[in-house]
Amino acid sequence: MKKVNIIYWSGTGNTEAMASLISEGAKEDGAEVKLLNVSEASNNDITEADIVILGSPAMGDEVVEESEMQPFIDSAAETFKGKKVALFGSYGWGSGKWMEDWTEKMHDDYGAEVLNDGLIVNGAPEGDSEEECKEFGKKLLG
Repeated sequence: MKKVNIIYWSGTGNTEAMASLISEGAKEDGAEVKLLNVSEASNNDITEADIVILGSPAMGDEVVEESEMQPFIDSAAETFKGKKVALFGSYGWGSGKWMEDWTEKMHDDYGAEVLNDGLIVNGAPEGDSEEECKEFGKKLLG
């Protein structure tokens, strides 16, 4: 059984809702899942997992959340080297550039094995995007 840790930051609840749906999908596919707000996460939550899934909404000028999520990622930079990582988040404007930049940074700067291009949902996950989140959780295990 693969151990999957989902670490996220959510301001409005949209990214948290995505995290829960991704967790459901991964559990349906047989994973052991730990769901953590970034304020509760530690480097051990990265090292002990087979796959780490990170979630952050787009903030400001399309960047990862800067007060908790980005500092956590920066503090764990060495821990991500060679680790299987997937990314997700919600946004309300823009084109998703923050996700492209985040994916590139995780791979190029931190040496993570990034498993996808990042799942993004405009606003709260509803209808088709709810299913996309669940499928995202399932596909990462395959």
